[in-house]
Amino acid sequence: MKKILVVDDSKTILHKASRVLEAAGYEVVTAEDGFEAISKVTDFQPDLMFVDIMMPKIDGYQTCSLVKNNKQYRETPVIMVSSKDGLFDRARGSIVGAEGHINKPFSDDDLIGAVEKYTGVVAAG
Repeated sequence: MKKILVVDDSKTILHKASRVLEAAGYEVVTAEDGFEAISKVTDFQPDLMFVDIMMPKIDGYQTCSLVKNNKQYRETPVIMVSSKDGLFDRARGSIVGAEGHINKPFSDDDLIGAVEKYTGVVAAG
């Protein structure tokens, strides 16, 4: 079973993403900010991460950069999640090592499609 870490400061987004991904057969852990995410990466060792760009304390770009600069986790795919869809935001995500970007509001298919694309595993649900 693939393990997914969802990082967002919105409890609504965390709940929706967890519900969709768990229904598709994935194990999901959530974090409400970058600090919490970094500790959960070590404990949970996710196969993929969805990271909100705009968060307090450590934003999504910094969170992604910290993960990608750790040799143990640099191969973990990171998908940036944001209501911002500008070229600059996508480029900045790419610079810090993110593999992809999905927009808020996202659909169930957006989440499942990203997991399948970046882990190579098709959802069971």
